[in-house]
Amino acid sequence: MDGVLVVDKPEGPTSHDIVTWCRRRLAAKKAGHAGTLDPMATGILVLVIGRATRLAQFLSGQAKAYDATIRLGVSTDTWDRTGTTVSPTWEGPWPDAATIAACLSGLMGARLQAPPPYSAKKIDGERAHRLARSGKAFSVEPAMVELHDCEVVALEPPFVRVRLRSSAGFYVRSLAQELGQRLGCGACLESLRRTASGAFTLAEATELIVLDADLAAAAARLIPLERLLPDLPAVQLNEEAARRAGHGNEVTLPDGAADQALDIAPAVRLFDPDGRLLAIARRTERPGVLHPVVVLK
Repeated sequence: MDGVLVVDKPEGPTSHDIVTWCRRRLAAKKAGHAGTLDPMATGILVLVIGRATRLAQFLSGQAKAYDATIRLGVSTDTWDRTGTTVSPTWEGPWPDAATIAACLSGLMGARLQAPPPYSAKKIDGERAHRLARSGKAFSVEPAMVELHDCEVVALEPPFVRVRLRSSAGFYVRSLAQELGQRLGCGACLESLRRTASGAFTLAEATELIVLDADLAAAAARLIPLERLLPDLPAVQLNEEAARRAGHGNEVTLPDGAADQALDIAPAVRLFDPDGRLLAIARRTERPGVLHPVVVLK
């Protein structure tokens, strides 16, 4: 079994829990995911199964979209509703939608973002959330992320609902924390639902309870390797080039395959003569020469 299964994750289990379910129930020797969701979060969790695990590095780096509800007037140590309150009760007036939108606008674009202290980030090999719960002092290095779009969808104080699209690695909990600081009233993440991950949307996602009840349906929902990473250009190789690529050797682009899309793409999908996805390759310094970085043979 090789491919991607898009799960509509329920609130409660961790992403690791869902991967464990996949290995056990689907008898998958290899399984992983392409982007963690916190236990309280719901929505798209992309499971990579079999040889698709080799593509996780490409799938996890794609943009994400979310619907988030932020609670104003409360700050917690986890930066979401599951944590302990660390701020006094807000007694001032609630900010209006225009003020909130202006604060969010100031957080748009590429910038360094501080991850939450309770996160899956590793500090000297240890997860940050474990260090935080043990009471150990540590610091988490900020990471470069990008907030592409963010709009206020509804405001019913103390709750504000926002819809956003961001780069991989972006923490919506950090966005809630930053918004509360800018507004001066404090804030934390109340709920989060991932609505898209790269090319995957909720239309392709299936609830875990449905998959668990019907394993045949789960297998039928598997997205094959050939349909993955559609944003990357595709090149079909002849038999000799496919043989070389299958052994990780460099190949020359077939006549007529060179175009601008290949020149600017971060990677290229290589297909064998039968239309099977063979490898993911990157351009070399030599024009028209590709080097396989992931071989799926």
